[in-house]
Amino acid sequence: LYVRALKISEEQLGASHPLTATSLNNLALLYKTQGKYSEAKPLLQRAVQISVASLGMEHPQTQQIMSNYLTLLSHIHTNGDVDALLELLGRQEQDDKRDEKGT
Repeated sequence: LYVRALKISEEQLGASHPLTATSLNNLALLYKTQGKYSEAKPLLQRAVQISVASLGMEHPQTQQIMSNYLTLLSHIHTNGDVDALLELLGRQEQDDKRDEKGT
């Protein structure tokens, strides 16, 4: 049903509508619950992009989708440890900044 809802949402509202982001989020959460992380990740990435672009970073829907995405990443990369994920992301950001400076 979630796959059908996503398809209808994309057809009726468009690929960049906030309700399409909601449908993507819902399907991704179903996949996450089923342990299908590789299928959930691109859906949540797309949901985040749509929500940020259409509603802004501070909107509650965007915040919820971002939270769902971070939770998924924590399951993929740190076996569900959100603190470890945040530390990993912080280190990656520092490495990226060093690479930009050429150090």
